[in-house]
Amino acid sequence: MPLADTAALLADPTRAAFCQALLDRRAWTAGELARYAGVGAATTSEQLNRLVAGGLLAEERQGRHRYVRLAGPEAAALVEALASFAPGGDTPRTLREAGRQHAEARARTCYDHLAGRLGVALADALVARGLVADSAGLAVTPRGLEWLADTFGVRPAGGRRPFVRSCLDWTERRPHLAGVLGAALCTAAFERDWVRRIGTGRALAVTPTGAQALTGLLALPQDALATPQRPPT
Repeated sequence: MPLADTAALLADPTRAAFCQALLDRRAWTAGELARYAGVGAATTSEQLNRLVAGGLLAEERQGRHRYVRLAGPEAAALVEALASFAPGGDTPRTLREAGRQHAEARARTCYDHLAGRLGVALADALVARGLVADSAGLAVTPRGLEWLADTFGVRPAGGRRPFVRSCLDWTERRPHLAGVLGAALCTAAFERDWVRRIGTGRALAVTPTGAQALTGLLALPQDALATPQRPPT
């Protein structure tokens, strides 16, 4: 598909809202997305059809329900990167929405990796300790490979997805880590109860266990580990 056609898919506010909602990596029904974006069923169906045909979304059906999700990490990276160019982001319309945005800016998932202040701080810490090099594109150093294997059991494996890549964070305007490494670190954070979801969205809270572990492992700054005072629901 030509670049202009792909860009046009995200030029519509409703389609853009659908894709941003799907950055939580869940599969959503058409009805859930309609309620999220505040549009009718006919509009939702039309816009989802365009996104699926354009390759940004994948769909599956279970009975009478239609589920859609982002087509993969490449689609998620595209949406997140474009969001980072939006001046100032969306203006919150309610106190709840403002609380959600504040929580997501602190820590959130970006498809299958960590983002927000927490994700950027994690990337900075790995680079500062020589575990990831950024001199000519991101690459895990030999010392980093050993550390990742010992600490998280993460090792390079064959496949099309890069082991580590940069993903521009739309709130911090700086990179966080994606790729196999970013996904593995996010998975480990959930499995070890270092982070928990706040409500049903993308926002995360760092647990006391996580704050202690991340401080000990990587000396992450305290402002990246703080829990929002007004968690969204």
